[in-house]
Amino acid sequence: MITSSRSNHEIDYKIVGEEMQYVEIELDPEETAVAEAGSFMMMDEGIQMQTIFGDGSAPNQGVLGKLFSAGKRILTGESLFMTAFTNVGSGKKKVSFASPYPGKIIPLDLQQLESRIICQKDAFLCAAKGVSVGIAFQRRLGTGLFGGEGFIMQKLEGDGMAFVHAGGHVFERYLTPGETLKIDTGCLVAFTQTVDYNIEFVGGIKNTIFGGEGLFFATLRGPGKVWIQTLPISRLASRIMSYGTFNRKEEGSILGGLGNMLDGDGY
Repeated sequence: MITSSRSNHEIDYKIVGEEMQYVEIELDPEETAVAEAGSFMMMDEGIQMQTIFGDGSAPNQGVLGKLFSAGKRILTGESLFMTAFTNVGSGKKKVSFASPYPGKIIPLDLQQLESRIICQKDAFLCAAKGVSVGIAFQRRLGTGLFGGEGFIMQKLEGDGMAFVHAGGHVFERYLTPGETLKIDTGCLVAFTQTVDYNIEFVGGIKNTIFGGEGLFFATLRGPGKVWIQTLPISRLASRIMSYGTFNRKEEGSILGGLGNMLDGDGY
């Protein structure tokens, strides 16, 4: 177990809830947590909230450096700004951040994960100040074009605590050297930098046309850790959209659309 001191702020935390979780972070005086805009839930009196460019991991990088750091976040679909929460009081204070949709919050101690994690571009929730939230370009063209998460993923670097969020149930799996796991691209949440990530074509005419599972899946080769989610937000949104349209699939109904009309749900 690594016991060396951290260069990032050292925070204590507690994850609360089951399906709709939030993370409660305890800050000592002058400690700071940074979070995505819109994830804030509540905080104690004595915590100062400040909007910042980028992640605030390099405060002395100058104006152009800050603009470049913040601009990288646009490539991952995030806002230019993040919010910093600093304990300016005399005792311990708590600030909480909520998950954006049903799922799990995953605590990641970067100090024990080789100081770097690659994750989905919208997975980051909050972190201790000093953790860098950057971009990770996939080195293979096929991975970038067909990877489901696009050519760009998020890269979390540092030695502090970071928290990411994923949909449904989330579990982790360790891949031994050379061990290969094939997974739906949307179900992949994060992986350590030692894992080799590539995209493979499903193959077969019937699989391609009638499979309903997409044309590609991710191939992960160990060694390293992988975090997997059971309900990607894209899958959840697609199902909600299908039930919000007139010509939706009627499951569990003998009458189908006629049943909806009789129930007063259709036109």
